[in-house]
Formats: sequence, structure tokens, C-alpha cells
Amino acid sequence: MDFELRRAREKLEKEQKERKERARLKLLREKKAKEEAHKQREAIEAAQRSRRIDAAEAQLKADQQMQESLIAGRGIVFYRLLEAVPCQGNGDKIKLPPSCFTELSDQGALDKGPMYFQLSLVHTEGSSSIEDIDKEKQGTTHSGVLEFTAEEGSVGLPPHVWSNLFSEGMVKSPLVEVRYVWLPKGTYAKLQPERVGFSDLPNHKAILETSLRQHATLSQGDILTVNYGELVYKLRVLELKPSKSVSVLETDIEVDIVDPFTTSDNIDQHVLLPLVIGSSQSGTVDEGKFVYYKFSIDNGTWEKISSGSSSVEIKLESEIDGGDTDLFISRHPLIFPTRHQHEWSSHDIGSKTLILTSKDKKLGAGSYSIGIYGFKGMTKYNISVTIQDDFNQKVGQQASSSSMSSAGTDTEQCRNCKHYIPSRTIALHEAYCSRHNVVCQHAGCGVVLRMEESKNHIHCDRCGQAFQQVELEKHMKVFHEPLHCPCGIILEKQQMVEHQASVCPLRLISCRFCGDMVQAGNSAIDARDRLRGLSEHESVCGSRTAPCDSCGRAVMLKDMDIHQIAVHQKG
Repeated sequence: MDFELRRAREKLEKEQKERKERARLKLLREKKAKEEAHKQREAIEAAQRSRRIDAAEAQLKADQQMQESLIAGRGIVFYRLLEAVPCQGNGDKIKLPPSCFTELSDQGALDKGPMYFQLSLVHTEGSSSIEDIDKEKQGTTHSGVLEFTAEEGSVGLPPHVWSNLFSEGMVKSPLVEVRYVWLPKGTYAKLQPERVGFSDLPNHKAILETSLRQHATLSQGDILTVNYGELVYKLRVLELKPSKSVSVLETDIEVDIVDPFTTSDNIDQHVLLPLVIGSSQSGTVDEGKFVYYKFSIDNGTWEKISSGSSSVEIKLESEIDGGDTDLFISRHPLIFPTRHQHEWSSHDIGSKTLILTSKDKKLGAGSYSIGIYGFKGMTKYNISVTIQDDFNQKVGQQASSSSMSSAGTDTEQCRNCKHYIPSRTIALHEAYCSRHNVVCQHAGCGVVLRMEESKNHIHCDRCGQAFQQVELEKHMKVFHEPLHCPCGIILEKQQMVEHQASVCPLRLISCRFCGDMVQAGNSAIDARDRLRGLSEHESVCGSRTAPCDSCGRAVMLKDMDIHQIAVHQKG
């Protein structure tokens, strides 16, 4: 009996213990489930709060951007994301789609004067981080607008805008943010050329002004490209006033040009070294390269030269040790003479001397450039410019001519050398002359040579010029080797000189309206301008208007002379 009672009690205790354990585990599970549900509720609430905060921040940012756009655009809000496409053109004026014109016109932007836009590069995923790009190349610049003819969804960028907006190696069609902004008129700009030589250009600020006429804006950090003939100069915008981005339309800007950083990378051959008259300079020139010098003839010196009492002697002494040079002289505004653009030249082997006198119509008071060209090998040279007194030479020439005139009554012509010899010695002279001298039989030559000299005296088969045998190779290379003009024409030297002086569209001329040295361009499009002899640049430049001094009417510059005659009877 007791055994059965004990077993029943143990069984009951065991069942109670199991029930308690199950109840404890159930409580734990319920507690854990409550904790997980609480965490989920907190996460959902946190996500909802975050979304509400993000939405509020986005709305605040949008409101700020709208406010900034209203302020920047003076009440006009225009913002587009467009695909950048390169296009041809000078300056900073872009091409926008026609829909942009409609949107801007509806807001009255066309009534507020010239339109300006801020262009910013949109950095997408996979592109370089902004930290890896310097400030100037982060992709922000400003521009004007040329026309609204671009394809929808794209914006046409000229080379100036493209190079300032994108770094090298950028994808071909990145996204660009185009935003309408208002810009103040610029009052001051500080520019720095990337290499030396820009300040040597004659009236370089006028050249810069001509280049800026193709621009509507300037932004700090931009690179401005200035072309002068075949030369290209790049100037960095260091400082602008009154803001970091300004308008350059219809405003007078004070420009400061600071000296470039002179390093071995930005020094090239297009640098004018000063040369004082009466002194000399030494140096070396490599084959195919130029070394340039400049000198000036003041009014006092020119008076002596124009009177015939003095002349200019330019002497180039070269060391002939496997090398040779050529000498080219030009008068400014042609500041860098070349093989086919110059006023005077010498291609003699070895040392060379050019004597310029008042008989040369190209000579006058002003600045001149000397170009020393390395024809073959590296050559050491010494260049000098002196003013030579011609009094002694003139007196000698007059005495010689007077003695000849006095003896002319009793002279006979030598049958060999054709010189006039006194009659009393003509027989002796002819006997000696026939044995030692020979006359060149080439048509138009007739020069008298010593027997030993006649072996080296030859004429070019193509042009008939006379020279020594050793000069034939250089003559053929200099005068008869085809030259390539940058405009695409191939000519020999003489024809090339005439071509680049008169008809080449890339030649530099002085515009009769703006006074700057500019490329002539092709023939004017307008037939009336062609009849007036206006170049392509002068046809466009002369289309600008200016008030008449007599009546105040706005008249095109190229029609001002006709207006003065027809309206005011002024000849």
C-alpha cells in the first residue's frame, strides 16, 4: 500500500514539475515575441520618421534652390538636365533646344536683355569623385546662348565651354545642368598667360579685346584662348570683379595681365629677346628651330637713314661646323618672321649681312624682329645690328664716277669683259683678260669670272639664279622645295611669300574698323563688301553700328563714309 502511494506521489510531483516548466517556457516565448514586436514597431516608426525628415529636407532644399534660382535669375526659374554635344564655334555661346526658348519666353527672359547660363557637370555613379578633380575642373562655368536649334534633350557646347567644363578623358556625352542666371557687368579682370610671349604681341590688349568680343561671360578659373595668326595663347582667369562670374557684353573692363610662371615646360621658340643697336648677342639654334630677337629704330635714327647718310647693317656670324643658318627680318606687326613670311632674308652659307637703306620702302621708324633659323644641325652664332655711316662710301662713289666721266672721252670697250679701258692700255688689258678671265654665257648673266672661279659658277635650271656649286643643295631646298601653307595650299618659296602676303585667308591684316591685327579670312559674303575690297573679318566688324558725329544716327561703320557724303555732303 505504501509503495503504491509513494509512486503516485512521485508521479504527481513529476507532472506538476513538467507543467511548471512548460508554463515558464511559454512565458519566455511570449516575452520574446513581445520584445520582437516592440522592436519591429520601433523600426517602422523610425523608418517613417526618417522618410518624413527626408521629405521635409528635400522640400526645404527644393524651396532653397527655387529661392536661389529666383534670386540668381532675377525672378526667372529655368533648370534643365541636358546631354552635352560638342559643336563648332568661337566664344562661349551655346546651342539650346527649341523647348528652352518657349519656356524662357513664357517667363519673359527675352525682355530682360542678354541671357546667361550656369553650366555644371552632373557627376554620375562610376565617375571620378569630385575630390580627385581640381577646383577649376570640377565642371562649372558660364555661357551665353547663340541659338535654339539643338536637338531636344541635348545642348551644343563650343570648344571654349567644353574645355573649361570637362577634364581630359571625359566621356563623350555627359549630362550637364543648365541653369538660367543673372550676371553683373564686369569691371576688372586679372589674367595670366600659361606661357611667355603674349606680352610681346603688338598691342596685345587690343588683340585680347577682339577675342573677348566673341564671349558673353567670364568665370574665375576659366582658360581663355587667344589666337594671333598661327599662334595660340591660353590665359587663365585669376580674378574678376565685382563677382567670380561676370558679363563682358557692353561694358568696359580694366584688364591686368600678370607674368606667367617661367618653367622649362612653357618656354618655347616664340619669344622675342631684346637686341640693342650697336651691341651683339650670341647663342645657339637647333635644326628646324627659330631664335627671335627684336630691335627698334627711333625717329632720330630714322632721320639719319632717310637722309641717305646712314644705313642699317644686320650681321649674322655663324660657326660652320656641320651646321648652317638662315636669316629673316620682319617689321612689326609681323613679330615672328618665318621661312615664307618676312620682309628681308639671307640664305648665304656661313656668315650673312643684310644692309637696309632708305631706298627700301618697307624700312621706317618702328620695331623689327630678327629670326635666326637653324637650317642644318646645331649652330653657334653671333648677331648684331649697327647703324653704318655712308659718307665715305658716297664720296668714293662720286670720285670714281667723276674720274670715269673724265676718262670716258679716251676709252675703248674690252672685247672679252666688255669694260671700258683707257685706249693707251687696251691692247695689254685684252691680252691679259682673255688669258685669265671668262664671261658667263648664261642668258642675262654676263658676269666676268676668273678662270678658276668659273668652274664653281653655275645657274639654277629652274629659276636661273647664279651661285657657287656648294650652294646648289641649299638653294634647291630653300627656294624650290614645296611648302605647305596652313590654309592647305602647296607652293614654292617665292610663290608662298606672295600668297601669304596678299591672298592667304590666314594672313594678318590691320582691320580698318577696329584697328586690330586679325586674320583676313576668305572673301566677304556680301557682294558689295567684296567690291569695296573688304575682307571677311572687315565685313563682319564693319557691320557694327556707331553714332554719326554730325547727326547722331546709328550707322554701320562700313557705311559711315557713304553716310557722311550722302547726308552731310562731307567729302
